[in-house]
Order: sequence, then C-alpha cells, then structure tokens
Amino acid sequence: MRRGFLLVLVTGLMACDQFVAPAPAPPPPPIEDPAPDPEPVVQPPSQVSRDLARYYTRLQNDLLTQDLMRGDGGGTDTPFTPTILARNFVRIALFNEYRDDSDFSRPQATVSKLRRWDKPIRMSIEFGSTVPLDQRAMDVASVSAYAARLSRATRVPITLTDEDPNFRVLFLGEDDRRAYGDRLRELIPMISDATLNAFVNLPRDQLCVVIGTFVPGQSSYSQAIALIRAEHPNLMRSACIHEELAQGMGLANDSPDARPSIFNDDEEFALLTGHDELLLRMLYDPRLETGMSPAAAAPIAREIARDYLADGSS
Repeated sequence: MRRGFLLVLVTGLMACDQFVAPAPAPPPPPIEDPAPDPEPVVQPPSQVSRDLARYYTRLQNDLLTQDLMRGDGGGTDTPFTPTILARNFVRIALFNEYRDDSDFSRPQATVSKLRRWDKPIRMSIEFGSTVPLDQRAMDVASVSAYAARLSRATRVPITLTDEDPNFRVLFLGEDDRRAYGDRLRELIPMISDATLNAFVNLPRDQLCVVIGTFVPGQSSYSQAIALIRAEHPNLMRSACIHEELAQGMGLANDSPDARPSIFNDDEEFALLTGHDELLLRMLYDPRLETGMSPAAAAPIAREIARDYLADGSS
C-alpha cells in the first residue's frame, strides 16, 4: 500500500490570503524488474581435459570391478571396537598427511595438534568456466546435502553463501586450475611456492586436495579451500567431495589401518562411513580442546570412543 501527502503552497497577495493548487505531479517512472544475472558462459574443455576425463572414467570403472569404492558405509564385514576407533582417531586427527609447505608429491605424516573450526563455516561453491551448467546444479546439490551432514555430525554451523566465505569448494577443470594461481595467491597470501605450484600443476594421480589455513600460533582453522577436479565421473566426484570436505573439518590424515573409512588410500570406500562420522563427532566433542597434543588427546579419545560405542552409535 502506498502513502503520500499533498503539498499545499500558501502565498500572500494584496492582503488577501489565497490558496494556489500546485501543478499536477508527474507520474512516477515505471518500476522495472531488475535484469537477471547473465547466464555463465561455458567454455569447451581442451583436449588435455577431455583426455583426463576419459582416464578418470576408466580408473573409476577399474576400481568398481575390484569391488572398491563402496558406498554402503561398512557393515558386518567391517567391525571395529572402541580401541580401534580411538586409535584411528589419533592417527587421522592428530597427524597431517602432508607438510604445511608440501607440493603433494609424497605423503609425509607429521605430528599435529588437534585442529578444528572454532567458528561457523561460510561455504561457497565456485566453478571453472569449463564446467557444464547441468553439472554445476548437481554439484551444488551434492555439496549442500553433504555440508548439512557434516554440520549435524560436528555441530559446527555451516552455511552456503557467497558472502565472505571461509571455506571454498572449487570445481575446476584442467584449464581452469592452471589459470588459478594468481587467485589462489590472493586468497592465501602466505602460501608457499611449492604448494601453489603443486596446485596449479596437480599431478594426474592426485584426484583432489584441500588446503587449510590458520592464524599463526593457533590451531583453529581460519580458511579452507577444497579442489575437486571437474573431469571426474560422478562417483569419483562424490568421493572427492566426501573426503576433502571432511578433511577440511580437521581429519587431515590417512591411515592404512582405518576401516571402514574413506581416510585410507586403498579406495575400498568412496563415501563417508559410520566409522568416519564417529571420528567427526569425536573431533568436535567438547571434552577435547583445540590445540591439544596427541599425548593429551589420546586418553580422552579412548573415553569418548567407549561412550559412543556403548550407546550404540556404531
């Protein structure tokens, strides 16, 4: 409903008061709907990118024929005890898979303090120009659903937004990623040259990666950037979303003994398992504190694991 007022101009003329009606107001300009955002322009991928897409499709098919990349979350064939769960937690949450200045060429587990988010996560999803629009819609749905699951497990608020994001999920093709160096340096000014070059020139066997940053001297995350190759077929794409976003929450290492788990390079499981969800719950259990050493966190982790499995959480 509109409201207005009529302006009456009062003047004096020859000692007589007169009321002079104002000229009619011009009609208001028509209200136009804002122009919709232009549809993103999708660039065709290069031959190198198309070759990579074929390679990853063959790799996924090979793994599936070996009964790998399971999506069932584990079952009666993958039992684990509180002792196993606590041991896996220490190995995965209190070690780093790579050094902070790594070029990702060789995993090198190093002892770490307990790292996690102590503030809400503002997650954005960004696409390279070679990612088709229908694929973008599927990726947004996948990340949105998984972010909600991570938030439920950790109780860390996660909002999908482009307003000042602190956790970026990038879907980049080979051509997009090779041109991303300046942008990455802008986002992480202190990134090492080795890590930056490795990101831009990511080797073919590195399927995806996440980079986390911290305020110097602290152990809580300030920012994370996850890279998912746009060339991946659907299941491999989902596997990268599940692992890299969970690692970006603080489960930064892999362990060959962890089972059933995506934090194991044997590729047996593609999607987050019940075991892994317990690890996330443990990481953000209030009995643990950000910055704890492995020696301080291990006995508490054993207590938490016993509590979780005693109440049927497994």
